[in-house]
Amino acid sequence: MELDLATLAGLFGRSFSLWWAIVPGIALGLAVGILPGFSPQNTLIILLPVTLAMDVEAALAFMIALYCANHLSGSIPAILVNIPGSAGAAATCIDGYQMTKNGQAQQALVVSFVASVAGGLITSLAVLALLPFLARLGLVLRSVEMVVIILFGLTLIAVLAAKDMLKGLIGGAFGLMLGAIGTDQVFSTPRATFGFLELYDGLPLVPVLIGLFAISEALVMIEERVTGNAAPRAPQRPQWLETVDGLRMAARHWWQIVWTAFIGLVIGVIPGAGAYIASFVAYQQSRLFSRTPHLYGTGHPPGVIAPESANNGVTSGTLVPTMAIGVPGGSTSAVMMIVLQYQGIVLGPRLFLEQPSIAYGVFVMMTVAYLFMVALILPLARYAAKVVTVPVHTIVPLIIALTVVGAFADREYLFDMALALVFGVIGYVAVRTDYHVTSILIGVLLGPIFERYLLRSLRIGQGDILVLFSSPIANVLWCLLVVSVVLPIWRERRLARTAT
Repeated sequence: MELDLATLAGLFGRSFSLWWAIVPGIALGLAVGILPGFSPQNTLIILLPVTLAMDVEAALAFMIALYCANHLSGSIPAILVNIPGSAGAAATCIDGYQMTKNGQAQQALVVSFVASVAGGLITSLAVLALLPFLARLGLVLRSVEMVVIILFGLTLIAVLAAKDMLKGLIGGAFGLMLGAIGTDQVFSTPRATFGFLELYDGLPLVPVLIGLFAISEALVMIEERVTGNAAPRAPQRPQWLETVDGLRMAARHWWQIVWTAFIGLVIGVIPGAGAYIASFVAYQQSRLFSRTPHLYGTGHPPGVIAPESANNGVTSGTLVPTMAIGVPGGSTSAVMMIVLQYQGIVLGPRLFLEQPSIAYGVFVMMTVAYLFMVALILPLARYAAKVVTVPVHTIVPLIIALTVVGAFADREYLFDMALALVFGVIGYVAVRTDYHVTSILIGVLLGPIFERYLLRSLRIGQGDILVLFSSPIANVLWCLLVVSVVLPIWRERRLARTAT
């Protein structure tokens, strides 16, 4: 069924009338996203009896609002205290936390909120217009293409290693080694599990993320408090004027919001590809095409815009394969599928003919949810920025308590709490010896996914490495990857020649 203007207007009217489900979903999504380790899928699973009892449209509106708000709010602790609320916000720490240390916490939050909302709005509207094409895109991008896409994210290790190449590459290689823990992808043989059954599925993401960022940051705060060597921060002035300043920063980089949002959309359409892949790829590409790449990592607003816009562009992308072909694009969309199937809704191509109000209404609800966020989120920046004024002796126990509980909440293993503490020590040692923690995280996150798609591609090609160059789309991506690696080197040499 084609989506005409009258039908679209009716869907928007119906979605706005569900404000009573959307607003609580946004509020709960914000609360869940701020707390590291508390994911939207776990929250929806806990609330499953409630959503199953609701009308299907109201349940969808609530779940989508919670999902979108969660992707947005993960940047709040990432910017304020260098603790990503979710894996998708890990890349935001690189420049977001630096902006906070520069006295621009409120501006960083506003830039993040605008990029998130705008990225989500743009991609939601784009899906409504391009849904048939995007549904096919998820089938066209196969294992071979995914190998190259993940390599885009892994090249960020080299970008982060630019200041100290040896330490950066050591950190990335260490992360890739840690990512290999678990059973191998072909024969399910345990690797470096040391007999722990909890590691057979690989390193759990949440304890690693919490340890490397949250607990290590808390240990650094404790050390600086005890030794009195805390670096002075620029004064924080939470005022409405700072919110306006942040809006100006975001407006100056409007084009970057647009194109990085589409990076998130394309990667989100691929079933199983996470928001963290999109955010790392967007950050790497943003720096590549920037006229001032040397400013990235120093508190540069585009370094916040790129990962946040892509992170929220993923939200609409993950629902495309769910609605169009009945394959969940992620764990949250899988929970949504349970609710829809319980209501007797059969997902797939026939859904667009039999129940277009559900098929297209999902993306209309997502658009409306982001519109509600415009009014609800921006005022939050002024008050959230005051977190950085909380004394260390108060905030450190809160960080450790909440994050350790978050490590337990994901899988409900006591082992994960201990693992978070171990990675906290690893992260602390890395920070104090000038190794980039994000390089380690990239290896842990992307290494297992890269191995899975690489081995799958080689099995399809019966062991022939040339299978990686057998697809026209993959070959185009290979060319772009080479450009991504060579262009920064060429640019730095040209600047060096100009300086001499």
